[in-house]
Amino acid sequence: MEISKPHAALLSSPGTGHLIPVLELGNRLVTHHNFVVTIFVVSSHASPAEAQVLHSSMSPKLCNIIDLPPVDISGLVDPNAAVVTQIAVMMREVRPNLRSSISSMKHRPTVLIVDFFGTESLPIAEEFDMLKYVYFPSNAWFVALTIYVPFLDKVVEGEYVHQKEPLKIPGCKPIRPEEVVDPMLERTNQQYFEYLRIGTETLMSDGVLVNTWEDLQSTTLTALRDEKFLGGIVKVPVYPVGPITRAVSGLKSDLFDWLDKQPSESVIYVSFGSGGLLSYEQMTEVAWGLELSQQRFVWVVRPPTIEAADAAFFTAGKGGDDPLSYLPDGFLTRTQSLGLTVPFWAPQVDVLNHPSIGGFLSHCGWGSTLESITNGVPMIAWPLYAEQKMNATLLTEEIGVAVRSKVLPSKKVVQREEIEKMVRMIIEDNDGKNGIRGRVKELKHSAEKALSKGGSSHNAFSQLEKQCKMCMERQNASAQ
Repeated sequence: MEISKPHAALLSSPGTGHLIPVLELGNRLVTHHNFVVTIFVVSSHASPAEAQVLHSSMSPKLCNIIDLPPVDISGLVDPNAAVVTQIAVMMREVRPNLRSSISSMKHRPTVLIVDFFGTESLPIAEEFDMLKYVYFPSNAWFVALTIYVPFLDKVVEGEYVHQKEPLKIPGCKPIRPEEVVDPMLERTNQQYFEYLRIGTETLMSDGVLVNTWEDLQSTTLTALRDEKFLGGIVKVPVYPVGPITRAVSGLKSDLFDWLDKQPSESVIYVSFGSGGLLSYEQMTEVAWGLELSQQRFVWVVRPPTIEAADAAFFTAGKGGDDPLSYLPDGFLTRTQSLGLTVPFWAPQVDVLNHPSIGGFLSHCGWGSTLESITNGVPMIAWPLYAEQKMNATLLTEEIGVAVRSKVLPSKKVVQREEIEKMVRMIIEDNDGKNGIRGRVKELKHSAEKALSKGGSSHNAFSQLEKQCKMCMERQNASAQ
C-alpha cells in the first residue's frame, strides 16, 4: 500500500441502498482522485442482494473490502422495531469491531467517511488522528432537514404530522407535514431519537459529502453554506460530489433481447427498489393500470406485503412465493405482446441505459432517482418509505423531471385509471409538451459536466483530496 496516497476508510450501514453508494464512492476516490480505499461493510446477513452487490461491483478489484464481524442485536431491540432503529443499534454495536480493525491496519487511514447511520463512529477517527466526514447518499434537502431537526425539536409542539403549516427550514423549500421522513412520524419512537442524534453528530464532522451536484440543487446548497443557517453557530463544509451511481454492467439476457426490438423511448420500467413492497390490492391496480395504458412495459414483480412498505429492507433478494402468481387472472396472457414481467430483480442500471426505455415508475429512492436522471429517463414518482416522499416532491415541484399521483401511495391505494393516465403522460409525450423529457435530458448533460475535470463535483472531490493530503503530511511528520 502506497503511503504517498491519501487512504480513505469508508463505513457502510446495512441495506443495498446504503451499500451501493458507499461502494461507488470508494470506486470514484480510487479511479479519479488517487486515493487508497478500505471499505468496512456492516452486513445484515439476511439479504442475499447485499452479497450479490458486493460480488458484481468493481469495488473488490479497486478497494480493500473488510466485512466486519456481525453483531447480535436481538437482546437490544424489539424485532418489530423500525428499520431506522435496527440499523442505528447495529451501527452502535459494531464500533468495537471497527476500532479494532483500524487499530490493526499497517497503514493507518487518513480519513474516515461514514454514511449518516455511522455518525457514532466519528470519535474513532479522532482517536487515530484521522479526518472525519459524513456521507449522505441522498439529496441536499434531506441533509438540511437532518441537521435542522434538533432545532425543530425545540420549537415545534406536538407531532410534526399534525402541524397545520409546512415546516420551515431557512433558505430551503418548506416540508409539508405529511411528507416528513419516517423517523419524524412519531416523536416518542426510538427511531426519532436516533434521527435527532444523527443530526447533532453530523455537525461534529469535518464536512458533509452529499450525492448531488450544484446545478441540481443550487438553492438548497447555497442555504446550507449560509453562515446564518443554524444561527451561524456551526459551520460544516458541504461537498456536493454527485451523481455517484453504478456503472452499466453490460449484462446480456432475454430481457435485453426483447428491449432491443422495441421503439426508442417507448417502454415504461416499473420497479419499487430493493426494499419496497406493495399491498395485494395496490399490485392489482398497477397491473390493470399498465394493461389499460396499452404502453410497453418491463415490471419487476415481487410478492405483495401485508406489513409495512419497507418490509423487505433486510431480506432483499430472498426468493419466496412466485410473485407472478399474485397478478390478476389472465394478465400475463393479455399483455404478452405488450410487456415483460421479471420476478424479483432486474439489472436496473442496464435497463435504464437502454434506448427503448422512455419512463421509470419508481419508489424514489435517491440511488434509483440519480440512475434515472443520468440516463435521461423521466419518472412517475411513487414514494413508499424513508425520505422518498420528500424526494418525490423535489422531483415534481422543484426539479421538474417527474409526475406523481394525487394521493400518497404509502397512505392510500392509487387507482388503475390514475396509473394509466400517468403512464400515458410520460410515454406519449413525444412532442415534449409537458417539458419533463427535455428537462431530464438537460440534467443528464449537467451531471456529466459536474463530474468531468473542472466540473463542480470534481472540484469538490479535489478539495477533499487536498484536505486529506494535508492531514497525511501531519500524520507522517508526527510519526517521524
